[in-house]
Amino acid sequence: MSALFEPLTLRSLTIPNRIWMAPLCMYSAVDGVPNDWHLTHLAARAAGGAGLILVEATAVNPAGRITPGDLGLWNDTQRDAFVRITDFLTTQGTVPGIQLAHAGRKASATAPWAEAATVPDADGGWTPVAPSAEAFDGLREPAELTVEEIRGIVADFAAAARRALDAGFRVVEVHGAHGYLIHEFLSPHANHRTDAYGGSFENRARFALEVVDAVRAVWPADLPVFYRTSATDWLTENPADPRDGWTVDDTVRLAGLLREHGVDLVDTSSGGIARDAKVVTGPGYQVPFAARVRAEAGVAVGAVGLITEPKQAEDIVATGQADAVLLGRELLRDPSWARRAAVELGARPGWPVQYAWAL
Repeated sequence: MSALFEPLTLRSLTIPNRIWMAPLCMYSAVDGVPNDWHLTHLAARAAGGAGLILVEATAVNPAGRITPGDLGLWNDTQRDAFVRITDFLTTQGTVPGIQLAHAGRKASATAPWAEAATVPDADGGWTPVAPSAEAFDGLREPAELTVEEIRGIVADFAAAARRALDAGFRVVEVHGAHGYLIHEFLSPHANHRTDAYGGSFENRARFALEVVDAVRAVWPADLPVFYRTSATDWLTENPADPRDGWTVDDTVRLAGLLREHGVDLVDTSSGGIARDAKVVTGPGYQVPFAARVRAEAGVAVGAVGLITEPKQAEDIVATGQADAVLLGRELLRDPSWARRAAVELGARPGWPVQYAWAL
């Protein structure tokens, strides 16, 4: 049997296959509320056979949006609008998951297809917040968070997780990657605090673990919590770059702590802390990070990054480099990638009944 099409059980939840949809920002919400675009976009990938769909980065408060078009889960109107999405995904046998996020100093930005890099005040822009009052290149200078404000954001993550559960999601992922707020606290490139949230590894990891603890406390014990990490900032590993950053060694260390704090799977990505970091890419370029976390931290992992072909994905899972693959751009190009992979790998495609009769 194909390893990609073996179910995976995390706590009491069984995910029908190892082909999952990564969170992909659509920048198309109004006041944080999902609409027909989100339903159509996600439903197509569920009908296409993805075993788990992680809804895009969803802000836990208004200031935590990357752009004004980001999804949110800070009020009940947003919660209720997600129900028709989770209901449909469930009817297709797909597990609905959601990524909870705070953009930190990368907030108040325009959508990537717009010309400007930051939203002007006249168009509803806002002041971002961050561990330190240092701007991401091309964006606004953020306000440094007080300890009281940090605690408030931790509470916002917990409140959003409760709403996610009520909306029908069965997996919640904490976004600790790509230069957003949690990653900013972790990385010495962005965190220059001198209090209990800065300096040492333990202090820089404090916020991430507080968020995980708060989410785990309100999330059912029989359902899994994921954590997305940037395995490296691509700074320290580059001999030509004098800047300090978060490293793969740091990620392995953090992953062990995350496992102890109730995280069930580490979704392993990279980068995002510095716009000009030199990233070395290629097919499956982030898979070795996932493999190392899995081997050394003893936690399940998801692999991402230029995974495009069924045989490539099959080998990643079959050889134990990762427990699942998360596809992003490839699922934009081919919503039924999982069905095609089943055919190529000799597994049962399992088309929806509305299609199966004609195929």
